[in-house]
Amino acid sequence: MQKSSRQQAFTLVELLVAISILAIVAVLGWRGLDGIVRARQSLTDQMEATRGMQLAFAQMQSDTERIAGRDVVLDRPFLQVGGDRITLVRQVFMENQPARLMVVSYRVVEGVLVRRESQSTRDLVQLDSLWQAAISDTDTKGSVALEGHVGSMQVATWVNNTWRQADVDPTANTGATRAAVPVQVEGQDTPATTTQTDPTGLQVALQLQNQKAPMVKSFLLTP
Repeated sequence: MQKSSRQQAFTLVELLVAISILAIVAVLGWRGLDGIVRARQSLTDQMEATRGMQLAFAQMQSDTERIAGRDVVLDRPFLQVGGDRITLVRQVFMENQPARLMVVSYRVVEGVLVRRESQSTRDLVQLDSLWQAAISDTDTKGSVALEGHVGSMQVATWVNNTWRQADVDPTANTGATRAAVPVQVEGQDTPATTTQTDPTGLQVALQLQNQKAPMVKSFLLTP
């Protein structure tokens, strides 16, 4: 019996089927690789954002640990918070020199958390001017960007064993004095007095853009 001398070869249909299978495998592999790359990039962005927030909170911790108390600023405000800002007076310690005071402010400007500090001083009258410049945004000293992509900042103070949101009760978040504070009453020539309690804690919640939950940090105010 004579064997056929024709060589076996792939038919056109078989080639098309093989090419189709290879194309499907390539598409599936590309989608899987693309998903891995996207997930890695998202994780990297989240880690960088978390690191940036930790550095911002560390700076806030340093400032709040050195906040100037009532015994230093007397009847002057030393803390004022709002929905998107924090302003405080902190002490600056230098080696072999008396302590000095500066005004530090945190703000969210166009999605960026920025910190600004004034020059340091030992003159309380000059401190008043620095405070007014900070709360009125007329301070021309450059600010430092701490974290970008910040959607909002919510601040609360710990007063009388409860957290008070700045937007809910602003009067509780202005560094109120434990001593009698003059309050002008309509129809009276002499101001009346009232007694409030200084906040002993500060809570900051930073909401990053495209993040579901804010990052919250609490600080103990121990002037």
